[in-house]
Amino acid sequence: MKTKVKDLDESKLRTSTEILKAIAHPIRIKIMCLLDKGKKLSVSEIFSNLDIEQAVVSHHLRILKDRDVLDYTRDGKNTYYFMKKDKLNQVIDCVIECCEI
Repeated sequence: MKTKVKDLDESKLRTSTEILKAIAHPIRIKIMCLLDKGKKLSVSEIFSNLDIEQAVVSHHLRILKDRDVLDYTRDGKNTYYFMKKDKLNQVIDCVIECCEI
């Protein structure tokens, strides 16, 4: 079912815009891809997989967490991140597909 412009809620549009801005970065897209399908990874596991500095990963995780894209749990000294809204990975997949020619 297609949404009509007159049916769009302004608050939902603002939230959607903030989420899209949050995921619009190559490192953040890579993080989301690592956390696809319910995976939970620690900060160490994420920066090891991406081969970038921990401070850089922490910065991007904070942006994704603050925009409600990611959530986390703590287990002792480790913090494990996971996708709060798995459907957002479908958005990433769709954009990637649209870029293929």
